Amino acid sequence: MSEDLSPSLSYRDAGVDIDAGNALVERIKPLVAATRRPEVLAGLGGFGGLFHLGQRYQDPVLVSGTDGVGTKLLLARRMGRHDSIGIDLVAMCVNDILVCGAEPLFFLDYFACGELDVDAAAEVIGGISEGCRQAGCALIGGETAEMPGMYAAGEYDLAGFAVGAVEREALIDGRGIDESCVLLGLASSGPHSNGYSLIRKVLERFDGPLDASFDEKTLGEALLAPTRIYVESVQRLLGQVDVRGMAHITGGGLTENIIRVVPRGFGIEIKLSSWTVPAVFDWLADQGRIEASEMRRTFNMGIGFVLICPEAEAARVAELLDEPAPVIGRIRVATSGSRVAFLP
Repeated sequence: MSEDLSPSLSYRDAGVDIDAGNALVERIKPLVAATRRPEVLAGLGGFGGLFHLGQRYQDPVLVSGTDGVGTKLLLARRMGRHDSIGIDLVAMCVNDILVCGAEPLFFLDYFACGELDVDAAAEVIGGISEGCRQAGCALIGGETAEMPGMYAAGEYDLAGFAVGAVEREALIDGRGIDESCVLLGLASSGPHSNGYSLIRKVLERFDGPLDASFDEKTLGEALLAPTRIYVESVQRLLGQVDVRGMAHITGGGLTENIIRVVPRGFGIEIKLSSWTVPAVFDWLADQGRIEASEMRRTFNMGIGFVLICPEAEAARVAELLDEPAPVIGRIRVATSGSRVAFLP
């Protein structure tokens, strides 16, 4: 029997660089530390993140959310920009749990790639750290998975997980919404993290460069603008204004998201002329020849978050916020047919 003279194999030979993973952990420790809250009981590196609720809440309801950033990642990689996509990741999760009135407490991320690029990964996690800072939550852990054969070189994917808390009696679930209520819109920063498969199809038709001048920035910058985080603005209102419902405008756009929090028996009317649609959406509609109904069902059209409160409270909202919050529609009794109506 001949002797097997083939060399021994290592994990690195299989495409997984443990040393690179350890280097990334050391690189991001200051980023994680910058998001620390007093309730965090352990630093990075344990098997689980530890967070103590303490005595702050009397009857807390924990609210959790998970999301990714979809094919916006492909545009970020195309532009070689990895520093803001992490903000998108945090925003998509914390804005969702904010709808219930929850304060975001902590966040975890999942970073998967074929071959770990420490510099690119550190940029991504830097964005996650910045998103957590904006949301006031702690980045208490995560996972980096290097999976050669699953992803091509240079490719990576992201997922995020947020947990927040709200007192049970302060939980916002839409049950108080009625005909006295109006819809107040908070501006988006752009398409946020939805509709990018359609955006990429539009870019296939576009024969110009992404660095072309567009609305005081470049086209690429307009399309890659990070998702706005609404936590600070909305928390300024809670407890001060009778907010009965909220909606984060994500996939499904204005058509499908607001009605999700409206009780059966009621519908909504949205007045399209009540706000100015940002130029990036007009550009997408023109370049892609996208019908108005498809735009409203896919994109936020400049309204990234909606508050539902009694009409008498609208002025109070304007006093508390340092930004416009126009009345973009109102609640109506539902009739036969669609519960969502768009008016000129």
